[in-house]
Amino acid sequence: MKQVVVIVDGMGGGLGAQLIAGLHRSFGGTIEIIALGTNASATERMIKAGADRGASGENAIKVSVGLGDYIMGPIGIIIPDSMMGEVSQGVAVAILSARGERILLPVQQNHFTLAGFEQKSSARLLDDAIAILNEKLELKMPASEHHEA
Repeated sequence: MKQVVVIVDGMGGGLGAQLIAGLHRSFGGTIEIIALGTNASATERMIKAGADRGASGENAIKVSVGLGDYIMGPIGIIIPDSMMGEVSQGVAVAILSARGERILLPVQQNHFTLAGFEQKSSARLLDDAIAILNEKLELKMPASEHHEA
């Protein structure tokens, strides 16, 4: 059975789209990718990047985030009112309460600062997140199902 990775993003979905493209390069079709956008344009961009399916808006995120074995996105998806208000308290709580393991990218925003994190380019953050997912999936997969990175 394929592991399910949920990508949550907003504000155009650029980071989510880059993450999905990277997941495709690393895992091909060995995982299922669900794109959840805080708005329709973010979801559309992530679907164009190769997500298997997607949904938009607060209720869709609250209902669908629980489908993921892993949940990936910028750290703002767990902070109410982040991403220029696109992340409601309900969305943040749903993501934090979901059964899947969260792999979050420490992307700085104007209204909060993450102390103790090295400033990295988006490309390097994406590579780090994909490497973390790869390590976790390799621990769960039988040797016969391992993929070529």
